Amino acid sequence: MLDTASLTRIGFLTLPNHSMIACANALEALRMANYVAEGELYSWRIVTPDGVPATASNGLTLSPTLALAEAGPLDLLLVCGGIDVRHAATPAVADTLRRLGRRGVALGALCTGSFVLAEAGLLDFYRCAVHWENLPAIREEFPQIDFVEEAFVIDRDRLTCTGGIAPLEMMLTLIEAKAGRTLADKVSEQFIVDRAPRRTEKVAARPRPLLPDPTLARAVRLMEAAIEQPLGVSGIANRLGVSARQLERLFQRHLGVTPAAYQLRLRLERARELLRLSPLPVTDVGLACGFQSAAHFSTAYARHFGRPPSRERRGAAPTPARA
Repeated sequence: MLDTASLTRIGFLTLPNHSMIACANALEALRMANYVAEGELYSWRIVTPDGVPATASNGLTLSPTLALAEAGPLDLLLVCGGIDVRHAATPAVADTLRRLGRRGVALGALCTGSFVLAEAGLLDFYRCAVHWENLPAIREEFPQIDFVEEAFVIDRDRLTCTGGIAPLEMMLTLIEAKAGRTLADKVSEQFIVDRAPRRTEKVAARPRPLLPDPTLARAVRLMEAAIEQPLGVSGIANRLGVSARQLERLFQRHLGVTPAAYQLRLRLERARELLRLSPLPVTDVGLACGFQSAAHFSTAYARHFGRPPSRERRGAAPTPARA
């Protein structure tokens, strides 16, 4: 069992186009812990495979940057991902991560860095958190990993985290394990982050629309959970204990569309995520989103987005920066 209090020497493996906000939130939590404690609780290193500073998705670099081989002993290495993380998941990086894992170094990831660990086989049969926009694609590609919709996950010697401010929350958890709740709260106060009351429930990693009716909210959750094998409107209504006509009225009143149209939009948006973020063939993307016919998928996609799925993959704009 990993003693999170022992993780005091931490490396940040910054990859090309990494998310600066995710990396900075994690790093600044350590700096502030030292400041509040008036002593060195933590030390850290910014590293790359070759020591050349990696340019983040915002065009900036972090300095000083060391080669990973020169970083000295580490208790935890966090892989900092961002845009186009697949191009950064090289065999050499994977070999280095496996070697560190064999040496007993705990491994973690911020934002899309989880993909690099997954590609290296270092998350098999672990629970894992990743940015919500990447969840559909990465779940299809790595079924042996238990991806969860939580802001961060600490599972044995793997620490994975979504983007934005979630890395700060994960590091506050490590700080609390080492120095106690009071000091962790003082760190969060310095950043004007409210941690009270103590969180024990799951933290949703994906923003959800605020829906004013509980039956409507349950209907949307059912649709989101059944993308590959969509439930018909009647099937959803039966599960909710309402009539199909009642369900139609709820969707029209609050969302301005029919349940069928809303469900189709969810499936097509999932398909676009898979086309942009996964290597799945177009036909497999359609099947994963409940389209049994490639022609039907292509027609529905083109009608909704203005271009066929094959062109989406060839001509998609660069993936936006992950938080």
